[in-house]
Amino acid sequence: QVQLVESGGGLVQTGGSLRLSCTASGRTFSNDDMAWFRQAPGKEREFVVSTRWVRANIYSADYTDSVKGRFIATRDNAKNTLYLQMNSLKPEDTGVYYCAAASQGGLRPHTYDYWGQGTQVTVSS
Repeated sequence: QVQLVESGGGLVQTGGSLRLSCTASGRTFSNDDMAWFRQAPGKEREFVVSTRWVRANIYSADYTDSVKGRFIATRDNAKNTLYLQMNSLKPEDTGVYYCAAASQGGLRPHTYDYWGQGTQVTVSS
């Protein structure tokens, strides 16, 4: 059974930092696309960043404009884990953050086959 489990969310003040983790089990995603999405109350789930295997342990990352320069996504193949380092957090970053995986994902949620349960991030002003 494939599972994605997120952790690391919490409450932080504006300007603070958090590091999210997404650990996969049941299969290896080292050559697959993995991504972070988020969903604020009353809003649709939105794309944050996708990561794609390039070669060896090198991955490319595409970020939504609102997080460029503040968020960094990395992957650790040995741990089958995707990370999201979030810096300079803003209240508009508040939401439930979901990890997703697919052999070929994209910017839209429906392109991903596997999802985690989400972790809450709240940024206070």
